[in-house]
Order: sequence, then C-alpha cells, then structure tokens
Amino acid sequence: MPKLFAIADIHLGHPLNREEWSKLGYQPEDSLILAGDCGESEDHLRLAFSLAADNFYRVYWVPGNHELYTMPANKAGPRGEAKYQFCVKIAREYGVRTPEDEWELWEGDGGPAVIALCFTLYDYSFRPMDVRREDVIDWAKEENVEATDEHVLHYEPHESRDAWCESLVQKFENKFEEAKQKWPDVPTVIVNHWPLKEELITIPLVPRFTPWCGTTKTEEWHKKWNAVVVATGHLHVRRTDWIEGTRFEECSLGYPRQWRLAREAGKGVDDMLREILPGHVKPEHAEGSRQTIWRTRG
Repeated sequence: MPKLFAIADIHLGHPLNREEWSKLGYQPEDSLILAGDCGESEDHLRLAFSLAADNFYRVYWVPGNHELYTMPANKAGPRGEAKYQFCVKIAREYGVRTPEDEWELWEGDGGPAVIALCFTLYDYSFRPMDVRREDVIDWAKEENVEATDEHVLHYEPHESRDAWCESLVQKFENKFEEAKQKWPDVPTVIVNHWPLKEELITIPLVPRFTPWCGTTKTEEWHKKWNAVVVATGHLHVRRTDWIEGTRFEECSLGYPRQWRLAREAGKGVDDMLREILPGHVKPEHAEGSRQTIWRTRG
C-alpha cells in the first residue's frame, strides 16, 4: 500500500544539498511532505517541487521561515503575506498541495487520516516565564542569538509577526473544526514547520533561539485535534517522540554539517525521508507515556 513520507529543511541554497536532492528516488505510489525551509528563492522552490512531483504520487508543502524571506538582493519582491501567497502560487504550478488547499483524506497504509497542512509562524511565546515579550529579543541577544528573520521575514499587512501568528492560528483552528465536521472520527496528521510544543525544543548550541520556534497556542493541538502523528522541522535536530498517544516526528535534513554523520554512514536523501504513515511503532521497552529516540543518522 502507498506510504506517506516527510522531510523538512532541505535548504537548497547549499550546493551539497542541491546535489543530494537531485538524487531523490522514484516512488510513484508513495506521497511526500515537504515541511518547510526548501530554500529562500523562487529557484529553490521550483527545484524542490519539480523533483518531488516527478518522483512521488502526491506532494504536500507547508512554509518555513526561509520561504518567507525577502532577501536584500530582491528588496522590491513580495513581502509578508504576499510572499507566502507567491510561494503557494508556485506550488500549485506543480500540483503540490498547500495549507491554502482543502485538506485531504489519506487512505493509504496507516490510514485513514486527515492530512492537516498548517502554517502558524511564531509569536515569541516560547521563552522563560520571567522574560517579557518586549524584552525577549534583548534576552536572546545577551547570548549573541538573533534570528535572521528579524531582518528579512516581513509581516505586511499585519502589525507584527505576533499578530500574523495569532491570525494564522485562528485560521487553522477553524479549518480543524471544518475537518472534524466532515470526518468526525478520523484522526489527523498535523504538518507544520514549527514545533507545536516547547518541550520538544532541544538546541543546546543556541538555547535562546526558542522565541523563533513556535507558539504556546499550539501546545494542546495534538490532543485537541486527535493527531496520530505530528510532522515538523525547523530545529535541524532529528528526533521521534511519543507523547500522550501521539508520535511527533522532527523531519529535518538541515545544513550539510548537520547531516554529516548520516552521510558518513553512507546515507543519502532517500534514507533521510521519514516514514510518517504507517510509521514507526513505539518501542516495546518504552516506559510510561513518553519516549524519545534521537535520530542523528537519519
């Protein structure tokens, strides 16, 4: 039966990643999720979408922060919401499903499940309780951390990234409600670039990067919307977690240095695709409702 795979953060701005992406294998019965950060340019998106669409039966995409960038070399290009809609338009040219399309019912192996393509952005709420919103950027800068987003991810016509995030969360809450009405007893596969839960963020080299990693408004989505799997990226830290009956998959490829160990183990891009459905079962030796597997080599 057809399987559903995912990969995130392929970052085709890096020559080594582009070379590896060109080796994507032919799996015409299976489907593939691209969970954000394909790259920064139109060319990167077209390369990601064209190869994926040529090799898989169906391709799904959600944006990451890098797709939303308006780079200095293209200052006159679309910004904010307009940049997102520009990316959606490109995806549709290749038949790629986006968060703006009607959600679909997966009826392949591991189904049925609603493939819930989401776009939430972030609102800086993943921060210590004693750090105020107005102080959070300075708090991160104390450790020499500041996301590139602050300079090239614009938010027009919204008042702020926070406001855009709030609008997006409400938009997709409504979409979940519609799906629940249409398929009342069917679980979901939630796809979002940013992690839904702060506890899933472990980035010891840049621990103060968390404000750019999501929103507390999605902390309970896996329970509220009956998720069997949540597929995300953004962190470049591949891991699988089982929490309260839901499997969480961080599906990043990452920058070349971040999947070096996988390459040295002889793995290529096909090996780095994460099987979402039917997916991996919780290890029999796991105790309690929590279990984490770190996937350094894919």
